[in-house]
Amino acid sequence: MASLNVGNLGEYLREQRRTAQLSLRQLADAAGVSNPYLSQIERGLRKPSAEVLQQVAKALRISAETLYVRAGILDEREREELETRAVVLADPSINERQKSVLLQIYDSFRRENGFDAEPDTGAGFHGAGVAESRIDADAESGAADADGAGPDARGPRTAGGSDADPPAN
Repeated sequence: MASLNVGNLGEYLREQRRTAQLSLRQLADAAGVSNPYLSQIERGLRKPSAEVLQQVAKALRISAETLYVRAGILDEREREELETRAVVLADPSINERQKSVLLQIYDSFRRENGFDAEPDTGAGFHGAGVAESRIDADAESGAADADGAGPDARGPRTAGGSDADPPAN
């Protein structure tokens, strides 16, 4: 059987497996694939599906996107953008509104620098357009933040931040 051109995926998988100190059989069991099939992938005789690569990546505790790039499923720039988005979306220290705003800014910088924005990640991000319209609507209506304290929650404020009496008409 001739070797397929799948980048250096098989070589990379073997290296990652050895680094993780796993036998071929152990990795195959952890990934839910057969031992012979995994062996053929490592030798470059089979091109695995994205689903199989995801299972193997999970078993090795490495990025599936890295394997997608090595298999030729994803190009390097797409991988970098997806990883950036995934890190933002996974950050527990910021709320969903903040994540949307941050990704909106990221998209605007990418557009400004000549890159396409809003890839179809399927990762639960609804795109900058949704975030932008929600942010604009919140700003116009004075809608509350996630904690319920929006700009109109306690009335107008003075420049120093204290509550002010409404102006008399």
